Amino acid sequence: MTGMPMMRVGVDLVRVRDVTESVNTFGDRYLQRLFTPAELSYARGDPTRMPERLAARFAAKEATIKALGMAEHEGAWRCIEVIRTASGRCELLLHGRVRVAADALGATSLAISLSHEHEYAAAVVVAAVHRLPNA
Repeated sequence: MTGMPMMRVGVDLVRVRDVTESVNTFGDRYLQRLFTPAELSYARGDPTRMPERLAARFAAKEATIKALGMAEHEGAWRCIEVIRTASGRCELLLHGRVRVAADALGATSLAISLSHEHEYAAAVVVAAVHRLPNA
């Protein structure tokens, strides 16, 4: 595929209560399996908002996996990292096997939008790709 990139979109919606229950049930094991140290530091920066911040980041990871078409994604959670820029805008950093998958698609840019409001958190990821999967 050449010329204009093809746009791929991933979206995910997470119930904040589900993340809270997982943290309460599995504790640090759950947190360390899914989130990077920087994500945990940000979420813990405001304990009253920690559950919704974690839920939004989980939704972002799922939306990224969908946008990149990663059917096999077990264990890829920490390879997708949501960071906040100095302006407060969120961006994605990809590591390891997710970075490899994005490179294989020719993903030249990813855009993310997060939202959370009490009960739900949502994320949308748009990827500009220059190769068709399996091409």
